[in-house]
Amino acid sequence: MTGSIEKENYPEGISVAVKKPFLEALLRAHEEKRRLVAPLVGFPGLTLAGTSVKLAQQNYGEHFKVLKAIADTFHPDALFPLMDLSVEANAIGRYTVFPKDESATVVKDEFRLHDLAAAAQVDISFDTRLLGYVETIKMMSTGLPPAVLRGAYVTGPYTLAALLMGADDAATATVTRPEMLHEICSFATGKIQQYVRLMIAAGAQLVCILEPSAVMLGPDQFREFSAAYVRRICEGCKRTAVSTVYHVCGNSMHLVEAMSSSGVDALSLDSAEAGVDLPVVAQRIPEHIVLVGNLSPTGSILCGQPDDVEKDVIHLLREMEGCSYFVLSTGCDLPQETPVENIRAFMRAGRNYVVG
Repeated sequence: MTGSIEKENYPEGISVAVKKPFLEALLRAHEEKRRLVAPLVGFPGLTLAGTSVKLAQQNYGEHFKVLKAIADTFHPDALFPLMDLSVEANAIGRYTVFPKDESATVVKDEFRLHDLAAAAQVDISFDTRLLGYVETIKMMSTGLPPAVLRGAYVTGPYTLAALLMGADDAATATVTRPEMLHEICSFATGKIQQYVRLMIAAGAQLVCILEPSAVMLGPDQFREFSAAYVRRICEGCKRTAVSTVYHVCGNSMHLVEAMSSSGVDALSLDSAEAGVDLPVVAQRIPEHIVLVGNLSPTGSILCGQPDDVEKDVIHLLREMEGCSYFVLSTGCDLPQETPVENIRAFMRAGRNYVVG
């Protein structure tokens, strides 16, 4: 089936001003009794392209080589750049280290609230490393097959606040200094929104908001310091063709209702091994919210044989039969050493499965 889906046929509860490629692809798959298949496979692409994480994260030509190799080898329905939680923090001047064979890391450094005044004057749209990610999206827009949805990552508001002030200090501040934490989260949200606008202009069709630090919060704190600010980001995307995805690592079972309240189109959740029961989640959230996940990135796909991977994929797909809008993916980004044949097995099993 080809062509576009009329907006009035979008799942009940979705209100958009323009047609969104992700939702259209999802609905076509639903009508054709298949699932979209989109593992988070950025880091294994480094080996395919013969480059390093340091080069790819600082050279957008190398970065695109990685993504092109992934698209040519696995043909996923959606593709994201390398996951990187340091981009926005680095762009506003936080101390960041760049190992040769690991992702860049923001190091805990002295933080004072009045530092925000100076940071607020920094225009991150001129940051060379951040612009490298924007240029990568531009290259994806022109250099990947049109059928591959182009994704972009941004750091979530609470996680960016935790990178600025330290994870432990941010968690403590939810109780001892909530007003200060709100000020930092609001500042972080403004910078993230600026980055999102750049990604949209570059051609991103999916924006995935990464909130790993927020998994340690209780539901009420999560609503207050993450979901409320994510809602602002989603409001900025409503009149665009971009769909939003909320990703939390670890056991987020206590947070899924709060995540759903943020206005995102989809939730990307970690594996059963991390404690996430995806079929149960499907019963607890509104039907129009898409679920993305959640094969373990450190299970059979990393350590097993292709037959093991296919069995695990089929088991997951069978468990999710009752979920109308589901995207087969991994619980988080796959390690670089994940065997290529196991990723092929993941794709093959997902592609061959017919939804009953």
